[in-house]
Amino acid sequence: MAQQAYMTETDDGRQGPRTPASRLRRLLHRLGALRGDRGIWRRGWVVAVCALLLAVLMLAHAHVPNAVGNLGSLLETFLPWLGLFVPVLLVLALVRRSATAMVATVLPVVVWLNLFGGLLSDKNASGGDLTVATHNVNAENPDPSGTAREVAAAGADVLALEELKASEVPAYRAALSDTYDHHAVVGTVGLWSKYPLSDVRSVDIRLGWQRAMRATVDAPAGRVAVYVAHLPSVRVKLEAGFTARQRDKSADALGEAIADEPLDNVVLLGDLNGTMNDRSLKAVTSQMRSTQGAVGSGFGFSWPASFPMARIDQILVRGAEPESSWTLPPTASDHLPIAARLRITGTAE
Repeated sequence: MAQQAYMTETDDGRQGPRTPASRLRRLLHRLGALRGDRGIWRRGWVVAVCALLLAVLMLAHAHVPNAVGNLGSLLETFLPWLGLFVPVLLVLALVRRSATAMVATVLPVVVWLNLFGGLLSDKNASGGDLTVATHNVNAENPDPSGTAREVAAAGADVLALEELKASEVPAYRAALSDTYDHHAVVGTVGLWSKYPLSDVRSVDIRLGWQRAMRATVDAPAGRVAVYVAHLPSVRVKLEAGFTARQRDKSADALGEAIADEPLDNVVLLGDLNGTMNDRSLKAVTSQMRSTQGAVGSGFGFSWPASFPMARIDQILVRGAEPESSWTLPPTASDHLPIAARLRITGTAE
């Protein structure tokens, strides 16, 4: 059978077979033509300016004011997604054949990697002596028992649930009773533990109803103060912007309670309706570490479950050392459950 050769023009106009060497010569020829293009540094200034503005926005996000519609907090909630504009700018720079725009696009890449590059590597390690998990189960969950069993299958020693509907609490208790010997429910949040619980009480987050609690877990490695919280929801409205005033007040109250906690090992589990980048949660985040940021792999987005875009469910620690952090498979809730493995510091009391 005759072998057909694909033909292409050589540099001298003759026909010849298309080879890798000929492709390289053509590419070099085109690059040489671009070097001779006097407009390569003059075109694309609009794209270059957009790239610089994007870099400045990411770098100075903390200075975007919250006075109008809480725009600063809204930006910080979805800050990692600004990186999606970089490929768009790069394509525009290539279309414009602009060296100026290409060089300018490097700056937002550097800024984004400086902010989030550390999250791209897998920092999970083996070890630890306490596994914790948290899940906003959604008050309208159509399968409470199935959700409880799915989360319990992750093997957490301590499990926090938020947005518990009063009428469904018995279903959660029944589904978790074989795995956890101890539990407590306060308002719409609950804590299930394989180890004894003591000093269980509500935490006032200035809402008028109970959405936060505190308990001491008597784990083998030592006593741990575990807080469970579900901060008020936020909304994005055209006429009001990012409405988060009540959440911010509750975050301040929660931060005060944690600051007064006498135990050395403190764990916060819950739906904070905000990310670690959101400055309005600083009363909490300034004194605690995110397990995902410290030892997780990736961003660990938890909401919405159908297409996670933000990590608003959190596992934060003080004293205890995170060893690994991960996101669990979806349940019937609109949030993803998350888990972490911790090493309790100090000695057992």
